[in-house]
Amino acid sequence: MKLHPYTAVIRGLSRGASTGVVVAIFGSMSSGSMAAVGGTLVAVAVAALFGMGYEFLYYRRYDYELTTDSLDIASGVISRRVREIPLRRIQNVDVRQNPLHRLLGVAVLSIETAGGSSTEATLRYVSVDRARELQDALSEKSEHLTAVDAVGDDVEATAAGELLFELDRRELALTSALSIDPGVSAVGSFVALAFEGLLPRSAGIDPTRPIATIRGFAPIEIALGIAGVLAVAWLFSVVVVFNRYAGFRLRRVGDDLRYERGFLGSYTGTIPTDKVQTLTVTENPLKRRIGYATLSIETAGYAPGQSGGGAQTAIPIARRDRVMELVATIEGARIDETGFRRPPSRARRRYLVRYSLGIGVLAAVAFFADARTGAIGRWYLAFLGLGAVPIAAHLTWIHRGYQETDEHFVTRTGFWRRRTRIVPYDRIQTVVDRRTVFQRWRDLADVTADTASTSSLRGGDAVAIDVDADDADRLRSVLTRELLKRRGGSPSGDSIGEGSGADDRVGPQP
Repeated sequence: MKLHPYTAVIRGLSRGASTGVVVAIFGSMSSGSMAAVGGTLVAVAVAALFGMGYEFLYYRRYDYELTTDSLDIASGVISRRVREIPLRRIQNVDVRQNPLHRLLGVAVLSIETAGGSSTEATLRYVSVDRARELQDALSEKSEHLTAVDAVGDDVEATAAGELLFELDRRELALTSALSIDPGVSAVGSFVALAFEGLLPRSAGIDPTRPIATIRGFAPIEIALGIAGVLAVAWLFSVVVVFNRYAGFRLRRVGDDLRYERGFLGSYTGTIPTDKVQTLTVTENPLKRRIGYATLSIETAGYAPGQSGGGAQTAIPIARRDRVMELVATIEGARIDETGFRRPPSRARRRYLVRYSLGIGVLAAVAFFADARTGAIGRWYLAFLGLGAVPIAAHLTWIHRGYQETDEHFVTRTGFWRRRTRIVPYDRIQTVVDRRTVFQRWRDLADVTADTASTSSLRGGDAVAIDVDADDADRLRSVLTRELLKRRGGSPSGDSIGEGSGADDRVGPQP
């Protein structure tokens, strides 16, 4: 089968434009004579035509075929590349459209395989109907698939699936206002500073003057400038998050979850339930205050269209009880809010010492900066932060804990961004017992349930933090016994170990 004919046009225009820009930049470095300008324009035109010609050949030499057990792709203009992607290894099949794609009626189909760290294959571009058919056919992973056309009728009957969640207008407004996108907010801050000059102008700061001379400005003016920059950054985030989650729906299609979202563009993603590693319920202080939360689901390997590796948003925002109901529907996990075991009280004293040392370091940095530039002044005011240390230590302690259910290991961490992670026992790859020098001094330990999700490589595992040392030994034994039981291994504790090392790993390795 061939890609959509618009492929040659879209890719050709894009390749021609990018090639022409590069040639134009190099041409602008030459002399400004009329002959040089004319030569540059000719070079740009030739480069653009060459790029468009290359993409036309790319379209002509690109073929794909869905067989009974694999998706075969042949591509390449100069050198040929043939790939056979086994259907049993396909994990995520996502469909993406930007505004131009929607206008032309085409879409990008991304295919991910289990254990992959990037997109395995991308069909750029196919018609929207073809993309939906391929998505449903590939997601089924059936050995009896013969061709997309052969399952067209069944796809129409099953594509709708069971609607599990739909984001209403109030929830969309809340998630737009309360979900801050760090990258977009940073761009908004730079835009505000670069084009509006809110901070320098309101503070009376001349960027050309040395920092040592910038003293005596009114605090209210600098505060207003900072507030203006933050407001612009927040507005940028609101617009992007609104565009991202408008029209969000989550359905159960066969054995998988299917979500669709987008206002200007559209995105349809698949969450294979048999690959689920961790369910994460996230709340910031504002969401907790009004009783709302976000649910993300992490699968093994890479998830396209997400910023969190294998984490995919299942519910952008909803009432917390509604989120927990969906957790029970998807994974069968029912969490007892009163059943969390907090770290022992001596862990709270550890947080007091840690945060106090942090204030001391901040004061030292301010002192040395003042000594070198004379621009800061009153460096000792940093010690006022010591008044907030007991509150911070208590909030850290009260928002940490763990519990064990019949089928799941559940942990909770964080105050500003509290995360409740639910891990099925049979998804645990390794149980890690880690004890730093300071934890040993207070007889504490961290117990980590490592999974096959990508976030585990970035410290995103479910961790019971600062558990009592004896309780950590018991917890490690329980987790190891449960995962061995579900994988058919020996439930005996022979492979558990004593847990006296700084980083003991037990259980079957991945």
